[in-house]
Amino acid sequence: MRIFIYIIIFFSFFDLFAQLPIMSTYAVSLGAGPFIAGLAVGMYSLSNTFGNIISGIFSDRKGPFAILVIGLLSTSTALFSYSLIDGPYSLLVVRFLHGLTAGLIVPAAFTYLANRTKIEKRGRGSALSGAFIGLAAIIGPAYGAIYTSRNSVSETMLLTGILIFIVGFAAFIALRQTTITKEQVAKNTVSLIDILKNKGLLRSFSGAFFLMFSQGVLAYMLPLKVEELGFDSQLSGLLLSTFGVSAILVFLLPVNRIFDMAKPIYTLIAGFAVMSASLFFLSAVLTEPLLYLSMCIYGIGFALLFPSINSILIDSTDTLSRGRSYGYFYAFFSAGVVVGSSITGALALNPDQGFVFSACLLLTAALVNTLTHKK
Repeated sequence: MRIFIYIIIFFSFFDLFAQLPIMSTYAVSLGAGPFIAGLAVGMYSLSNTFGNIISGIFSDRKGPFAILVIGLLSTSTALFSYSLIDGPYSLLVVRFLHGLTAGLIVPAAFTYLANRTKIEKRGRGSALSGAFIGLAAIIGPAYGAIYTSRNSVSETMLLTGILIFIVGFAAFIALRQTTITKEQVAKNTVSLIDILKNKGLLRSFSGAFFLMFSQGVLAYMLPLKVEELGFDSQLSGLLLSTFGVSAILVFLLPVNRIFDMAKPIYTLIAGFAVMSASLFFLSAVLTEPLLYLSMCIYGIGFALLFPSINSILIDSTDTLSRGRSYGYFYAFFSAGVVVGSSITGALALNPDQGFVFSACLLLTAALVNTLTHKK
């Protein structure tokens, strides 16, 4: 049933990536100013943070099956509610509900996978899950941009909701007999304080935060840059898909052996450095081919960083704390998106300034990890 969990991960991230090229411009079309538009992009991730934490706690206590099915079915309901939006503030409400329900899915799915992966294969296992995320990053933005340009945002969300409802129903049927058998342990054995004392987890959590901070900036700023340069709005979706193509090639080609051969701290530092370079480059380019090249470089950095932070988390936990750790991990994941899009919106940065700001933070993260690792 591992392959079915990978399918669930795909559709969860497909839902996320399909929103990226359309949400900021949709908010503006509803009359939102720069701050509300940035908040609309980030509201999903703000509430997603709470959903992640809830999912992690219940995955440790009860196993991931119930929370996984509830997350899928409630997310489909939230997607259906986009048809009720009539202004920027109702958009914020729906985005909050969508993010909260979607936040239940991913920690439970990754807890299920991690508890069934041999430690010596956790690098390539993380790369395989990253490949499904990369596939979602290829298909999702293109689907979101192209389908919305021919229909509407509410119709795009309706179709996504139908797909996730089908997956949720299939999960209820297929995974009922594969729930995790937990050892008998005292409740609340692993506290938040215990988790935050773990240096490996702190490194993993910070990596997740800064990775998705850059994604939040891209989600908000890339469609605006494409629009400023006078290109077709569909280009933003194709550019976001391009980073997914380059990432999935790294995940699936023989080069993925690097994730088991090299220490994850080294690939983590390299990932931060490559992503930083790509964003500096993106801020300076003005032509369509160079936009594609910058996103290819960004995808390589993403492919280096994502398995690294997952491997560090697996190395730093056991089956008794992994669910809650993944909950906090994806809470930082979600927080990065909301902080990235909201800060750039609140500071009223133009797209190029936003990319430079994000690149500087990623470069700082690479330097901090290098210095603390040597120490």
